[in-house]
Amino acid sequence: MGFFKRLKLYFTTQNTGKDFEHEKPENWVFGIFYFNSKDYRFILPKRNQMMGWTFNFAHPISYIVLALILLVVILSSLNT
Repeated sequence: MGFFKRLKLYFTTQNTGKDFEHEKPENWVFGIFYFNSKDYRFILPKRNQMMGWTFNFAHPISYIVLALILLVVILSSLNT
């Protein structure tokens, strides 16, 4: 199985059926921030899947990825 196919399976829940944890309102802080320590994914679709993806803020890798994105933005703005 290829790398991208494994990555897609990691990010989606098609292989496990319906994602009931994702639909629970108590897992969404202020309705926009997903926070669920029982969910193994660090990035997942938003409540309205047409709106893109969001981070699982209960997963520590989310903060690392967010910090790296901010670092790239800050460093690129300093170079201009």
